[in-house]
Amino acid sequence: MAKIKKEKEYRVHLMVCAGTACVSNHSFEIKEALETEIKKQDLDNEVLIVTTGCNGFCERGPLLVVQPGNIFYQTLTTKDIPHLVEEHFLKGRPVEKLMYIPPEEKTPIPVLSDIDFFKKQVLIALRNRGLIDPEKIDEYIARDGYKAMAKALTSMSPSDIRSEIQKSGLRGRGGGGFPTGLKWEFVSNAVSSNGNVKYLVCNGDEGDPGAFMDRSILEADPHSVIEGMVIGAKAINATQGYAYVRNEYPLALNRLYKALDDAREYGLLGKNILGSGMDFDIKIVRGAGAFICGEETALLSSIEGRLGEPKPRPPYPAEKGLWGCPTLINNVETWANIAPIINRGAKWYSHIGTETSKGTKVFSLVGKINNTGLVEVPMGITLREIIYDIGGGIPGGREFKAVQTGGPSGGCIPKEKIDLPIDYESLSDAGSMMGSGGMVVMDEDTCMVDVARYFLSFTQDESCGKCTPCREGTKAMLDILTRITKGEGTDEDLTLLEELAVSIKDSALCGLGKTAPNPVLTTMKYFRSEYEAHIRDKKCPAHTCRDLNVYTIDEDICVNTGHGCDLCRRNCASDAILGERNQPHQIIQDKCTKCGVCYDVCKFGAVKVD
Repeated sequence: MAKIKKEKEYRVHLMVCAGTACVSNHSFEIKEALETEIKKQDLDNEVLIVTTGCNGFCERGPLLVVQPGNIFYQTLTTKDIPHLVEEHFLKGRPVEKLMYIPPEEKTPIPVLSDIDFFKKQVLIALRNRGLIDPEKIDEYIARDGYKAMAKALTSMSPSDIRSEIQKSGLRGRGGGGFPTGLKWEFVSNAVSSNGNVKYLVCNGDEGDPGAFMDRSILEADPHSVIEGMVIGAKAINATQGYAYVRNEYPLALNRLYKALDDAREYGLLGKNILGSGMDFDIKIVRGAGAFICGEETALLSSIEGRLGEPKPRPPYPAEKGLWGCPTLINNVETWANIAPIINRGAKWYSHIGTETSKGTKVFSLVGKINNTGLVEVPMGITLREIIYDIGGGIPGGREFKAVQTGGPSGGCIPKEKIDLPIDYESLSDAGSMMGSGGMVVMDEDTCMVDVARYFLSFTQDESCGKCTPCREGTKAMLDILTRITKGEGTDEDLTLLEELAVSIKDSALCGLGKTAPNPVLTTMKYFRSEYEAHIRDKKCPAHTCRDLNVYTIDEDICVNTGHGCDLCRRNCASDAILGERNQPHQIIQDKCTKCGVCYDVCKFGAVKVD
């Protein structure tokens, strides 16, 4: 076993966010600029620069947190760095202009924990978020990393581990919400047809639009997943594990590979782990990005080297999974919750959340929301608290309209249910689901018919095509929705949509097919008037479906305010606009392709949409 190195002590630690969102905003360039200036100011022996995983507040990247003090800097550029280093790290004067200022306020908030985005979060799966370098195993160990694994391997029996997980009330965070401890019990009791071989799998195939929970955990804290998997392996007597991660996550994959190598070097994976007599190792399998491989039986087929297609259940993977052997599958977030439960006990964990939904849930908060990012909140928190207290409300003062939870398999929840508590049962009763944790916020300018069409287009495109209900049924539903958004729908289409949706839910082979109609059903339930407007009035109330839009120019505004600027005419690709500079302009309806460019480029509000 390798020895843990004693790290040099520094006066200041600069925690640079190096999650995918910040990296795409040039955070590595920020790090290089910091290194240059720190050296220039002769602060090398006093200031340490640390690259961390996702800090969560993706809307404000690149991010930097200064420790001690928890000082939060955001939207940094390389030009900011010389002044920041000289003022804060040399002269001890924090730079206010680089701090976060809430919308419609003037006073900056220096400390991270005082920012509303972070206040109501409770971190368990994301417990090391922004605090450690994910590529340094010593930093994970310094924050009680592998302590739970040592406890499980040296002083707990497999049944003790399973019992603790059952008593905690943890449910699978991958979508279905099945009780985790009960699943572990099923696998443990299953009889293998191949001696006593059992397998353990981490499902990191995260394919929902707008979802990046699992990716962020793997990028920020890969050892938390490895530790959870080793504990789970002892609980079911498995010697081989697989981490299935989509190839579109290069940063997550690189850090997971590094973490596995380091764990093996430290004797935390492989033969005779910690002298306990237990053998267990993990192999990474890179997925090709097929949404269907998020379904567990399709994922197992992919690991086996076959086409990623679902299989009928039963038998379930707990009975007959990889190569016909009992297999335990949990997703990234579920595995990240295991070590804290073993460390702090089931009673501690079960006191967080609601009666039936224990603990916390990680969500990617995206869409029409001021504070885009990754959040971890206790179960039972309301949609209002997430959207307004944490998310900062809707940009531009617009009105909240709906939120999509559960990805393409979930549903759209309207503003009338904004005080709905976030738990498995409440979301299901509303026609949606928890899913893996995607949360897409929509404002008043969102067309709910088009939203349903978009999500169904995604699931139809990603259908493996193995079963007729999903392959043909979703295609038929998509054709109907497309006709409606083009103003070609009929009242009979609404009846047919509902009939198809119910039929697909009842007869599709896998869970992804069975839940594909959810966005359509919930939008028809809560926003039926929008469907009727598209069909009967041939209008899109949100002005999103451009085939139904009629573009006109208010000549008074065009001349008196815009002075006939001619911008619309010069940008019209179909030559559908007549007019000269300083003269009123007109749109020739027969030539208008309804592309909307005139509306987009007009700076004076002269172009109207009806």
